[in-house]
Amino acid sequence: MFHLMPYRDLPGDFTQRYNSSHIDPIWFDVADADKVGQYYNATLDEMLHAATAGLHGLCTNQHHQNVYGFMANPSIMGGILAKQTNGQNVAIIQLGSTLPSTTPPTRIAEEYAMLDCISGGRLIAGFPTGLPSDATISNAVVPVEQRERYREALALVTKAWTAKEIFAWNGRHYQLGMVNLWPRPIQQPHPPIWIPGAGLSGTAEYVVDHDYCFCHLSYHGAKNATAVSDRYWELVAKKGRDDNPYRYSFLQLIGVGESDAEAEDLYGRHAEYFFHNLLHTASHYQAIPGCLDYNGMVQALHHNPRAGINLRELKAKDFYDRGFVIVGSPKTVREQLMDGIKRLRIGHLLSLLHFGSMPTELCKHNIDLFGREVLPHLAPLWDRYEDRWWPERLRRPAASAAAALASAS
Repeated sequence: MFHLMPYRDLPGDFTQRYNSSHIDPIWFDVADADKVGQYYNATLDEMLHAATAGLHGLCTNQHHQNVYGFMANPSIMGGILAKQTNGQNVAIIQLGSTLPSTTPPTRIAEEYAMLDCISGGRLIAGFPTGLPSDATISNAVVPVEQRERYREALALVTKAWTAKEIFAWNGRHYQLGMVNLWPRPIQQPHPPIWIPGAGLSGTAEYVVDHDYCFCHLSYHGAKNATAVSDRYWELVAKKGRDDNPYRYSFLQLIGVGESDAEAEDLYGRHAEYFFHNLLHTASHYQAIPGCLDYNGMVQALHHNPRAGINLRELKAKDFYDRGFVIVGSPKTVREQLMDGIKRLRIGHLLSLLHFGSMPTELCKHNIDLFGREVLPHLAPLWDRYEDRWWPERLRRPAASAAAALASAS
């Protein structure tokens, strides 16, 4: 269960007043603190409902200065979820705190260690590089230093989790005379590490080199992700890694109804709200010079399908037809998801079951139908593989070769 925690009640003329969901919207023009308090609590209720409905993990994230998602500190949300789900077989997925804009990074190492201890060893440690607008504009990170800072910070965090002795860190961006982290994670040498990216750039190569899990956050659906996934799996093979599907996660917007017609009607305006108001971001906030590495810049110039799409001109049916949102009866959703999962080799499906202006009642309805009618058909697909990117205490044993063959037949 992935959740963005967006502002759910923007004024009807928001798209005329603002050209971006990031940076530009004025709080006192469009927002209300009482409503935001309700949204935070509703988000927690929806996530906890997903845990009882059988979803395997609860996934938070971090953004700044925008209406699109404002879990400004996902560890606060994660702490509540970790405590409230004790005794349940559900992972706490922080996808997660942004390292380049946090000084020193050992602060995040401490917070994540706390979450792992509170949850009893159920943490997945997500480390996004961070959006250019978040890092550069919201947190004053020098653009050309963003990725350097990120990689040095992650190396510092993993060493802080595992070092047996007090050590000094004298890096280019961080200098600490004595590092002796308290507490340490239950999971050793460290919790599973997931790293998100919007496409295939230097981030993906870094992920494969370190044998972490790559989380593809495209927002354009599995139907449109083949080019990226193909290049990712080619990179995996080139680096000599195995083809275990669990090293690849994918985000998909999903709306389940009793029938195709009901689902299309239920989720249409919330899909339009999401893509028109929330996902739409002025290009100058995402293409900040210096934030992309060379490979990412080449990809953006030569293979950027988003560049030619004006999200605000599309209607709900367009989002459905293009596969940005998978909606329909449980059977329709199962079939479309299964096609995408097999084609892209998705090991972890990040199910965005709340999007846009969706009220809590509809979100819980979506969660219930997905958990009861869709998830059981998808979960066993890759059982013959070991999920090395999942908390060990929550892993199911991989099926034997004989069982896998019998299942396939």
